[in-house]
Amino acid sequence: MTFSIVARCMSTGMFGVAVASSSPAVAARCAYAAAGIGAVASQNVTDPELGPRILELMARGASATEAVEIVRRTARHADYRQVLAVDFNGLSAIHSGPKALGIWAEARAGNVACGGNLLANSGVPQAMVDAFLSHRGDLGDRLVVTMRAALAAGGEAGPVHSAGLKLVRDVAWPVADLRCDWTNDCPIEQVAMLWDLYKPQLEAYVTRASDPSAAPSYGVPGNE
Repeated sequence: MTFSIVARCMSTGMFGVAVASSSPAVAARCAYAAAGIGAVASQNVTDPELGPRILELMARGASATEAVEIVRRTARHADYRQVLAVDFNGLSAIHSGPKALGIWAEARAGNVACGGNLLANSGVPQAMVDAFLSHRGDLGDRLVVTMRAALAAGGEAGPVHSAGLKLVRDVAWPVADLRCDWTNDCPIEQVAMLWDLYKPQLEAYVTRASDPSAAPSYGVPGNE
């Protein structure tokens, strides 16, 4: 039903989440990140409480491993849940409950964790990790590369219809929060197109919040 990546950029400290699913509006329920704290994906018969809870635990000093273990032990119906987390130090952790749907699998390394359920095959998450680690550059670009690699490795057992990409860094709000909530085409390519459009303007949007007088207008009609 869902495959995702949570990741940290070693050079910038930025965190990111990317996710895709056959269900509508997957990013609204499954993608969570907080600047300076970490990133979480909560999926498979999703409990939207788990993402914020893991971020809160990490904000209080728990590592990704500790936070995920606490949720594994204490969350309602944890056997059905799949959660992925990466923390401030780049430690990654995953819980995949034994009642996760269909073929489910997980893979992780320093600064990255990938997982999915109802997958076409169990090799998809490792293909995602490999793609992330082999690509350099902007974290958003690396997330797009990773999601494309998931599709190339088989992706979900059925078609995906929604996807999202979220980035956080040195401000209290996401510097990018891009979504395709439903399409019969490829939602990952829809998000990739949005990222190509948004990426050149990202810094300007941050500047608009901190110093509006210094922000370019990008030729908005009426304010050229």
